[in-house]
Amino acid sequence: MKNKSNLFAHLKSDFASGLVVFLVALPLCLGIAMASGAPLFSGIIAGVVGGIVVGYFSSSSLSVSGPAAGLTAIVLTAITDLGAFDVFLTAVFIAGLIQLILGFAKAGSISNYFPTNVIEGMLAGIGIIIILKQLPHAFGYDKDFEGDQAFLQNDGGNTFTALFDIFNYLQLGAIVITLISMSILIAWDKVPFLKRMKLIPGALIAVVLGVVLNEIFMILGSKLAIGNEHLVSLPIPSTFQEFKSIIVTPNFAAVTNTKVWIVAFTIAIVASIETLLSIEAADRMDVQKRYTDTNIELKAQGIGNVVSSLLGGLPLTSVIVRTSANSNSGAKSKMSTIIHGFLLLVSVLAIPFVLNKIPLATLSAVLILVGYKLAKPSTFIHFWNKGKYQFIPFIATLLAVVFLDLLKGVALGIFISIIFVLKGNLKRAYNFRKENYESGDVIHIDLAQEVSFLNKAAIKQTLNDIPEKSKVIIDAKDTVYIAHDILDLIHEFKTIKAVDKKIKVKLKGFKDAYELENSDDSNNHVTFEHYYDAAKRVMVKKPIGDEIDF
Repeated sequence: MKNKSNLFAHLKSDFASGLVVFLVALPLCLGIAMASGAPLFSGIIAGVVGGIVVGYFSSSSLSVSGPAAGLTAIVLTAITDLGAFDVFLTAVFIAGLIQLILGFAKAGSISNYFPTNVIEGMLAGIGIIIILKQLPHAFGYDKDFEGDQAFLQNDGGNTFTALFDIFNYLQLGAIVITLISMSILIAWDKVPFLKRMKLIPGALIAVVLGVVLNEIFMILGSKLAIGNEHLVSLPIPSTFQEFKSIIVTPNFAAVTNTKVWIVAFTIAIVASIETLLSIEAADRMDVQKRYTDTNIELKAQGIGNVVSSLLGGLPLTSVIVRTSANSNSGAKSKMSTIIHGFLLLVSVLAIPFVLNKIPLATLSAVLILVGYKLAKPSTFIHFWNKGKYQFIPFIATLLAVVFLDLLKGVALGIFISIIFVLKGNLKRAYNFRKENYESGDVIHIDLAQEVSFLNKAAIKQTLNDIPEKSKVIIDAKDTVYIAHDILDLIHEFKTIKAVDKKIKVKLKGFKDAYELENSDDSNNHVTFEHYYDAAKRVMVKKPIGDEIDF
């Protein structure tokens, strides 16, 4: 489908998904701020800025930005080392400027070199982490903060020991509300007449019912009543002066402090990498297969961090959990992200006392289902069937993300993928030249002997630049190996983008194992000049004789 420039084109579905993301984001913003040793409202401010400001400037249709769990350790250490939160905000301001520079320097193109199996492994790993971390909340054991993704915990335990600790802290009311909430969410996806109620998300019904049930339990004096320690805990300013003190501004006098610059560069690099990973994941989740300009995204993140720091907010990145919730809730455009930011802003100003009645058990049910959709068994089966060269990087990334952290997991997956590619490249040689094509030509793209994920950026650009109403033949008869990423690109181009742009596509020479249907044009004949493109690792042929009958 074509991208909609009108932000209000899908307001019904975007408002519903924005509401779900808001419900998920609220406790995560608070939890990450608490874990970072920062004022609680700094997390909310970052969430609001990530939704409204970054959402507006971003070119991503699904990505949601806000405070990130991956930065908690960096933020906690930095605030301690710098000695004051306002000095830390100066580092965040500088980090935003660095991200702007990275965007203008086109550093975002690095995301094209993240292999699909590594991205999918990262998503599945995040899904498993969400499930493991939310299970304690589902049973009423709320010791860990919302948004915690670390395997090792500060108390010396780990994710698995926390699961065993559940049995010592069972809260029957939380279990009842979790089960009811999960039943509603599943029914909303499965029951036909409920599926048609797109304007009202199942997550909202689950949250409202969870609040009402707990209020009834408390009125009746039931043992099922959930105490305040198991509810959302948003600070409520009692006076205007208290509210005014929430806004902390950077101390720019600290700009000459060397430590401030070290923290700024650390935040800028880590936040940018996490953003690029999340954007690549968001594009993979997009059913319309729209591609995000990652250089624009870095600029948007830079602007977001500058604004967040000026208002007293935490550093932010594009975040996978909220992005996944956005995608799963049926978001169509970035309006969903902007709406979630406005809902955060309005709710914390107008109805904080209502939000503080939401049971964490209800929100855990929402997140557990998000986690399941990220780590579905079918994903594991898919990569297993693709063979060891796809499955090993996938499963290695997944395990490293769960037991180490996101960046280490992705680094390991890419490292293994590169080893496999280098092993293949030792056996194969290449020879290519360049040629330009014009609208109306019959464009022949002959894939090289081996096409790896390293060729993803160039082939994506080649396919993206093909003019409307062109005629294209993609030939793989001489190809020994085609990476799964490239097959996905070709399939998405043929079935979605080519249809949108009225491009006629024929595929030749693709092996049955590639699961791409070949077109039969064996009776066609044409004479070609041959041109090769070394940068793109594809051979482009331009017809100089007969036309091919499409």
